[in-house]
Amino acid sequence: MKQEIRFCKSADGAGIAYALSGSGAPLVRAQHWITHLEYDVVSPVWKPLLSELSQRYGLVRFDQRGCGLSDANPGDISFEAWVKDFEAVVDAAGLERFAILGVSQGSAVAVAYAARHPERVSQLFLHGGYARGWNKRGASSAELDRHETLEHLIEIGWGTQEASFRQVFTSAFMPGATIEQQRSFNDMMRVSASPEIAVRIHRAFGDIDVQEEARRVACPCIVAHARDDLRAPFEEGRRLATLIPGARFIPLESANHVLLEGEPAWREFFAALENLIPTGGGVEFPQLTLREREVLDCIAQGFDNAQIAARLELSEKTVRNHITRIFDKIQVENRSQAIVAARKAGLGTPSTPT
Repeated sequence: MKQEIRFCKSADGAGIAYALSGSGAPLVRAQHWITHLEYDVVSPVWKPLLSELSQRYGLVRFDQRGCGLSDANPGDISFEAWVKDFEAVVDAAGLERFAILGVSQGSAVAVAYAARHPERVSQLFLHGGYARGWNKRGASSAELDRHETLEHLIEIGWGTQEASFRQVFTSAFMPGATIEQQRSFNDMMRVSASPEIAVRIHRAFGDIDVQEEARRVACPCIVAHARDDLRAPFEEGRRLATLIPGARFIPLESANHVLLEGEPAWREFFAALENLIPTGGGVEFPQLTLREREVLDCIAQGFDNAQIAARLELSEKTVRNHITRIFDKIQVENRSQAIVAARKAGLGTPSTPT
């Protein structure tokens, strides 16, 4: 899998590392912990997922602040900072309209961004996520003691060569993993973040609350969740789906919070993803952004600039700018040639996904 790693600055100046891979319709994976852009592509845990996504889409992903190649010791680790980081990455990558894949706590970031920037998000696919962090669910004293114990395990075992402490986390993330996958995930924890940062991240997870923002999500959405997930309760995934207007909920028969290649839930996950978000493989004019494809589709249907602007909620000037770039990218000189090229590619019919 080939990738291009770039860097940008978030609103508070924190450095964020992001990577581009694949081609076709843009898909942004919202950030979550235990990642490292360089090591992910060779990890037996993350590589299969990233390879599959990159074969289908123009994938954009990034290391959460404090993790991987991003700023290792940022001053602020909070949910709001994570949303700002997401905003910084998609702007730096030059994306105008795109789909989002939110996994685990990345689901909450994806929901917040989609609610705040509805004009830029075309589809939302959430997996293993939640609207409420562990400290916002009316947790019992026993549950709070459990999280305090987990933080202590992070403090004493996250950064050591001895993997037994980290194995507690690995067993909860993916109880169905092979020995090789378990060892890799154990190592990924140690290289992805320091114990001090990992504790701060874990605490920030507890304070997540996007219930109100979930109600404002306006794009098509699928929420998938492993039925026996040990990291994010199944009921929290279902609750998230009930909050998002029109969201479809898909229970997956798995105990793995991190889905593993080869299990039935893996195939069901990708079938649902492709059903919601048109795949990069086979997408005509992969050099176009998703928004540019929408404009070209409207051109192929015979709409004039004013009609396109109204349909896509853009200004006519923005439409003209898109058309100039489209003509350059698909190498046509005028609207008539663009219509012919688009219709040959199957665009311009009411069934064309936009």
